[in-house]
Amino acid sequence: MTGLSRRRRLAAVAVIALAAVTGSACSSSADDPTDGGAYLVWDPYPQFADDSEWVALLKKCGTSAGVTVERTGYDTTDLTNKALLAAQQGNSPDVLIVDNPVISTLAEAGALTTTDDNKLDVSAMEKNLLGAGQSDGKTYGVPIGANTLALYYNKDLLTAAGVDPATVNDWTSLTTALTKVKAKGKKGITFSAIGTEEGSFQFLPWFWGSGAQLTSLDSPQAVSALTLWTDWLKQGHAPNSVINNTQTTSWQEFATGDYAFAENGTWQLANAEKLDFSYGTIPIPASAGGPAPAPTGGEFVSIPVQKNTGRYETSQKLVTCLTSADNLLTTDTTLSYVAPVAAVQERQATADPKLKVWVEAVRAAKGRTGDNLGTKYPKISESLWTAVQSALSGGKSPQEALTAAQAAATTR
Repeated sequence: MTGLSRRRRLAAVAVIALAAVTGSACSSSADDPTDGGAYLVWDPYPQFADDSEWVALLKKCGTSAGVTVERTGYDTTDLTNKALLAAQQGNSPDVLIVDNPVISTLAEAGALTTTDDNKLDVSAMEKNLLGAGQSDGKTYGVPIGANTLALYYNKDLLTAAGVDPATVNDWTSLTTALTKVKAKGKKGITFSAIGTEEGSFQFLPWFWGSGAQLTSLDSPQAVSALTLWTDWLKQGHAPNSVINNTQTTSWQEFATGDYAFAENGTWQLANAEKLDFSYGTIPIPASAGGPAPAPTGGEFVSIPVQKNTGRYETSQKLVTCLTSADNLLTTDTTLSYVAPVAAVQERQATADPKLKVWVEAVRAAKGRTGDNLGTKYPKISESLWTAVQSALSGGKSPQEALTAAQAAATTR
C-alpha cells in the first residue's frame, strides 16, 4: 500500500472516530514513539492499576527486550478511536492490544503490520481464534486469549425436574428440559436479546448452530434459529424481559434461583461462585447435536505501522513475550480467558476442571469477523439484532424479520 492510499484510508475512518471523541490523540513529541526511548503499549484494561500482575508482566517483557515500557489502559471504545487517530497522525503506540472485531477495521485502514511483516510466529495459535485477526489471507496480530458463551444451569432445579444436564445436547432435548422445568412451576432459560451487539453476540450460537451463515441471514436454517427463540417466549420457557436484557441483567435473573438455564460467558465465573445454589455449565447445543459455534470475545496483540521501521524488532520481542505459553497462562487466568494455545488450554483445565466446558466451547467458537467478513460484520450484526428484536416483540414473523434483515445488510 502506498503512503498516499494509506493516508486516505486512515482519513476516511478517522472522520468517524472524531465524532466519537471530544479531543484528538495527543501528537506531542512526548507521546511519539518514533522519538526513541520508551516503547508505548496501549491496552483495553483500564481496571488494572500500575501495581497489578498485568502491568508487572508488561514491565518484565520490556526488561527482557532491553527497553522501558510505558503503558496506558483505555476503555474499549475510546481505545479504538484513539488508535485510528494516532495512526492518521503518525504517532501510533508500538504495541496495541484491541478487541478482536476491531482488528479488521484497523487493518482496512492500513494501521497495522501483518505477522509476515513483523515476523511474529502464530503457528501454535488455534486456527479458529486466529481467524478473528485475519483479512484477505493476512494475519494482523496474535490472540491473547478468548472468552465465549455457554449455558449455566441450576443443579437443584434440574434435579427437581428430573433432567440430567448430560442429556441436553441438541435443541430438542433442551426444549424438553425447559418443558419439564416449567411443569414444576419454575422458569426455563434467560438470555440477552437486547438491540445491540450483545444481542447479536448471544444469538450467534443458535444462528451458527442451525448451520446458517452471516452472508445469508434469511436462510431456512437462520429462520429455524429465530423460531426457536420466539417459540420459547410464546411457550413461557423464556421471559419477555430478554428483549431488553443485557448480559448483566440476564445474569441477575439467573442469580435469583428461579431459572434453570442462562446463556452467559466466562466473565461470570467469579459471580457464579457466589450463587446461593449449585451450578454447572454445558456447551450451547447445536440444532442437530454437539457444541454450537459460539462467537469469540477477547483481544489481539498487534504491532501498528511505524514511521521508524527499526522499532519493529523490539516490538516483536514484546509481543512474543506477552504471548508466550507461561505468560499466557498467567494473563488468561487474570482475565478469565481461555488461552489461544492448545497446550495452555490443557494446563488451565487441569488446574481448574470447571474450565473444561469453556475450553470445549472456545475450541468450537468462531470469530465474528471471520469468513473474510471484516468490516462488513457491524452492518450484518445490526441487521441481525434488529430482526431478533422484531420477531421477539411480535412485530414480524421470523421469516419476515430475517428477510428484511438480509435486505438491510446488503444495502447499508
